[in-house]
Amino acid sequence: MELLRLAKAARRLGVHPVTLRLWADAGKIPVTWVGRERRFSSVDVEAMKVSTGGVRVRLEGLYVRVSGSSGQEFSLEAQERELRATSAGEVVKVFRDRSSGLREDRPGLNALLRAVADGSVTVVRVTHEDRLARFGVGWLNHLLGVHGAALEVLHPKKLGGREELLEDFGYLVTTFAGRLYGMRSAQNRARLLAESGQCQAGGR
Repeated sequence: MELLRLAKAARRLGVHPVTLRLWADAGKIPVTWVGRERRFSSVDVEAMKVSTGGVRVRLEGLYVRVSGSSGQEFSLEAQERELRATSAGEVVKVFRDRSSGLREDRPGLNALLRAVADGSVTVVRVTHEDRLARFGVGWLNHLLGVHGAALEVLHPKKLGGREELLEDFGYLVTTFAGRLYGMRSAQNRARLLAESGQCQAGGR
């Protein structure tokens, strides 16, 4: 019999170390403490492998989103409630955003992707595809697959309401206008600097 460290035991089981730690905390697998480190008997690890059938444990990350920065609490709660009611595994965390589905720098989405990358989430679940993103869901799905995670959409191919579409359109117009204004400002600064240089040259 060999006493395995957490990471090595998790590799043998084909799960993330976080998953094995949760199993140990729940008493699903015996633990031997060596100082402050957990050790797992190779015999217990093999027995656990047989009992799970080699199937990767579902560690679900639920993603809910609304466009508005205020209000719409009911919509967020409704999405979460529906996802929890249909859960088939362990819900690790609920990731929330109050932002347009066109934005790429959403805190909740970024946190979800980090959780997928470190293996603490193996299944991403949303009520509708557009909750995850208005465009580019295929790319996000591919990224999840690279990390061995799956995307599950409770209600496929259903778009959000008219009000949210209008909000997203407003965000798109505002973003475009801001970037265009920034470009023009940069051009104006360059022109003013050039003219200033010419005036100085002419005054010499």
